[in-house]
Amino acid sequence: MTESFHRSGEYENPYEGQQQAPVNPEWPPPPAYAPAHAPHSKKRGRGPFALIAAVAIVAAAIGGGTAYGIQELTGNDTVASSSTSTAVVPSSQKGTVAGVAKAVSPSIVEISADSNAGSSTGSGVIITSGGEIITNNHVVAGASQIKATTSDGKSYTAKVVGTDSKKDLALIKLENASGLKAATLGDSAGLQVGDQVVAIGSPEGLSGTVTSGIISALDRDVTVPTEQGQDQGQQQWGQGQGQDGDQWPFEFGGRQFNGDTGSDTTTYKALQTDASLNPGNSGGALIDMNGNIIGINSAMYSPTSQASSSSDAGSVGLGFAIPINTVKADLAKLRAGSTD
Repeated sequence: MTESFHRSGEYENPYEGQQQAPVNPEWPPPPAYAPAHAPHSKKRGRGPFALIAAVAIVAAAIGGGTAYGIQELTGNDTVASSSTSTAVVPSSQKGTVAGVAKAVSPSIVEISADSNAGSSTGSGVIITSGGEIITNNHVVAGASQIKATTSDGKSYTAKVVGTDSKKDLALIKLENASGLKAATLGDSAGLQVGDQVVAIGSPEGLSGTVTSGIISALDRDVTVPTEQGQDQGQQQWGQGQGQDGDQWPFEFGGRQFNGDTGSDTTTYKALQTDASLNPGNSGGALIDMNGNIIGINSAMYSPTSQASSSSDAGSVGLGFAIPINTVKADLAKLRAGSTD
């Protein structure tokens, strides 16, 4: 009852002076509380968003292994590449040289190349499970026979697929190879001076040798001979020297090191590292502490300017590597059979 009477017989309207809503039994005013089913509709609204977020997190977590997974499922030679730093090293050994060595060593091979000028020993990086390997052009240039040995001791015959002497890169392919462990190619654009790195290669034929250091400098303009210039360098170094380019001459800052570079040269931007590199490291891997390949080792400075044998050359902490982004940009050209 919404009305009350005074003793005078008049009644007082409690709504007097206020705007009153019309009374209509068919249109009752809305309840002061939310309908019981409202929370359920809100939960349904949040459901798809939560699911998408969860999927995105999972995708981010497995993104680094996606390329490798596709490769294994389809059987295609897909290069495992990362635009960011993918954690190849197990979390329990993250940031350790031992962890990097254990994770990446199976992806590094020793390369033996025979030619009319003699034999050479270098290194290479497996980039597909089917046996595609990146190395330096000077390691295999002019070779009549190439063999590659994996970390488990298996030996394969290899053929040159493509070369690029201007970048000192070559792509070779192992014959009758499958199920190999491909390395993950990282991103050299994000490197900083002082970043820790690991080098793996076969110096002096000692396969699987691991050294460590830091990135000493970026964007070094290193000038080296092309294939023709290399032959001149070989004659200068003496017969039986081999083609291994860790000793082959290079130029930096207008000065020539390890001999005369000759007239036919090429210049590329290199990473400088103090990780120990020696004859035989050419074509091997420079690796970040997450296990990503960030460079292909290509040259070193030797304190002897006129060495007569490989034993006269040694590391003094001045090594150079081709940035992996240069390799990735050149990969299609190499696969197409380039002979530049």
